[in-house]
Amino acid sequence: MDNLAVRTRLDGPLLIITIDRPQARNAVNLAVAQGIAAALAELDGRAELRIGVITGAGGNFCAGMDLKAFASGERPWLSGSGFAGMTEAPPKKPLIAAVEGFALAGGFEIALACDLIVASRTARFGLPEVRRGLVAAAGGLLRLPRRVPYHLAMEIALTGRQLTAEEALTHALLNRLVEPGHALETALQLAREVAENAPLAVVASKQLVASSYAWAPEEMFARQRGFADPVVNSRDALEGARAFVEKRAPVWQGC
Repeated sequence: MDNLAVRTRLDGPLLIITIDRPQARNAVNLAVAQGIAAALAELDGRAELRIGVITGAGGNFCAGMDLKAFASGERPWLSGSGFAGMTEAPPKKPLIAAVEGFALAGGFEIALACDLIVASRTARFGLPEVRRGLVAAAGGLLRLPRRVPYHLAMEIALTGRQLTAEEALTHALLNRLVEPGHALETALQLAREVAENAPLAVVASKQLVASSYAWAPEEMFARQRGFADPVVNSRDALEGARAFVEKRAPVWQGC
């Protein structure tokens, strides 16, 4: 499933999504938004797919919104999923960002909407919207303060300065920091580790980590049951226990 701006390919249970506009540093126009949305629908809709990896072609992840397209009246938002077809509605299944080069403005917001981030030492992150008379309204100003200290988030938002990959690692924004050219390779290795696990448990675990920060202490465990109980009562839970007892690899059914 490709369009002219987004390519996808399968690697076993992995779906690899590539923003393919290297001449524009993979800036997001409407075609990119539609392509990403379609790819994530495929990820969530196909039972054999366990996890996605999103990256950019030509040495950059994504330089943000295509300002030329924006100036001509195009808006790369989709109803229900937001900017780039994903920032307001990430997939239910895990998604890893594999970042080389620039991940700026909307590109950084795409990465922040992912569950894991692998970046090379060439990577640069930032929210320079204030320098263009814009606001980082695709989740950057909402997600970043939950990932880094308040004053650092405020500095990035108000100055528009870029964060180096080493700084991002220092502030725990990254899962892996790798040498240039190896972000996708390492992201795929990490994705395969995730894909080995029980699919129902992985999805429920993602949902709990992503949602529970906003739950009141007195309701946390009650709300957790809605995610955890279907997993505990699944066939895969029994399979995991039997595989452990029988000293073999489990065979997951996703049910």
